[in-house]
Amino acid sequence: MARKQPPIQQAPPAQRIRLRYARRGPVRFTSSRDFGRILERAIRRAAIPMAYSSGFTPHPRISYANAAPTSAASEAEYVELALARRCDPAKVVVALNNVLPHGFVVLDAAEARPDSLADLLQASDWEINLDDTASGLLAEACASLLAAEEAEVERMTKNGMRTFDVRGAVLDIRAAGEGRIELRLKHLTPLVRPDDVMAVLRRLAPDLPAGPALLTRLRQGPLGADGIEDPLRGEPVEQ
Repeated sequence: MARKQPPIQQAPPAQRIRLRYARRGPVRFTSSRDFGRILERAIRRAAIPMAYSSGFTPHPRISYANAAPTSAASEAEYVELALARRCDPAKVVVALNNVLPHGFVVLDAAEARPDSLADLLQASDWEINLDDTASGLLAEACASLLAAEEAEVERMTKNGMRTFDVRGAVLDIRAAGEGRIELRLKHLTPLVRPDDVMAVLRRLAPDLPAGPALLTRLRQGPLGADGIEDPLRGEPVEQ
C-alpha cells in the first residue's frame, strides 16, 4: 500500500509588501471575494513572485484588511503580499496596474512595517454624497448626532441581528455643502459603517432624500495627534 506523502512545506517569505489601492466607478459594486479572485489573476499575469502557504493546497499568501462595503468607492484599500524573492515595491505597482481591470488602481506600495496591517487601520475618513437639496437638513442632523450620547441601529451580521451604538464610533461628522457629508469613523467591533450612520441621520431627519448615498472612503490608518496617518509609512496624511 502506497504511503501518503506529507504536505509540501514552503519556504518563508523573502519580503512582505503592502499596497494601497482604489476602487473607482462601477467596480465599487465588486465584492471583496470577487476582488480577491481578480487580484490573484492579476498577480499571475504580472508574474509577481508570490510566496505560497504550506499544506496539500498551497495558495498565494495574501492578507486583506478592513475592505470597504460593496457599493462603496474607495481611495484607501489595503492588502499585503508575501513574496518569494525581493522586489522593488514601485515596480510591483506598475506591473499590477498594467493588468488590473479598469477601476482598480494600485496607488502606493511599501515594505511591510512590523505592526500588523489590521492593527494599523484604526479609523477611516469618508465622504457621503446626497442630493444637494438636502444640505440644510444634513447640517441639523449631523449636529444632532454629535450632541447625542448614543445612537443605536440594528443590522444583520454573520452572527445574526445585532444592535450597536453608532455614536461611539463617530469621531467627527459635518455637512460640507452641496449635499456632502464629511465623516470620520473609529474602527470598533462590530464595525460601524457609513450606511449605519446614514440610517441614524435619516431617523433624525426623516425628510432627507430617500435615494441611495454615494459613499467614498478617502483614507484610513492609525489615529495620530494630527489625524489619520499613512499606514504604509507612519506619516501624517494630507487631510
